[in-house]
Amino acid sequence: MDPIEKKLWEAAKKARENSYSPYSKYRVGAAILCGKRIYSGTNVENSSYGATICAERSAVAQAISEGEKSIDAVLVVTEKPASPCGICRQVLSEFCQDDTPVWLSSGSEIADLYRFDELHPRGFKPSDLG
Repeated sequence: MDPIEKKLWEAAKKARENSYSPYSKYRVGAAILCGKRIYSGTNVENSSYGATICAERSAVAQAISEGEKSIDAVLVVTEKPASPCGICRQVLSEFCQDDTPVWLSSGSEIADLYRFDELHPRGFKPSDLG
């Protein structure tokens, strides 16, 4: 595991510990790399299910709030490695390149590595608004 991957994994695992998931019991942590800085987030559920925010979008919101505009890497930690949901993929597509690495992980290992375009092929991008 390279040093950046390890830092992302540790940040995502730590964020996952703070998950507020009393309904689904599905705890998620995410970490994104923007330049040299790592931003993390966790899922925050709500009794009005539509108000729930996913870990990936939480991390993106934190990064954008700090002035970032581009994501260089993504790592997601769940109980069993799982891909970001469709809404998260769409949000990530705003800031990721096709070749942005996305690691999917459990709390005990990093299981899979994908290019962003493998997880979100032919996604709707800002350039489509032309």
